[in-house]
Amino acid sequence: MAQQTASIKNEKIGEVVSAKMTKTIVVQVTRRVPHPLYKRIVTIRKKFYAHDEEQTAKLGDMVRIVESRPMSKLKRWTLGEVVRRAVDTTVAKAE
Repeated sequence: MAQQTASIKNEKIGEVVSAKMTKTIVVQVTRRVPHPLYKRIVTIRKKFYAHDEEQTAKLGDMVRIVESRPMSKLKRWTLGEVVRRAVDTTVAKAE
């Protein structure tokens, strides 16, 4: 009997630190964990390259990325959704 199991994809939430590439974003995921020896809480940051087909994510957005098949040497994630948009700080030029 062949049973189909629902594959649970790994998900992470992080901030977009680069959106300059075509259909690719760089997401920085931050974790706070105790140091293995000294037990002090330290911040660990790791960058993930994710595929963004519609190029919807912008710099500073909080996004959810989902594990997927390898798409290139570094890209193994796809954009799931934009959780929170970044605040637009551009100043309109007064004429």
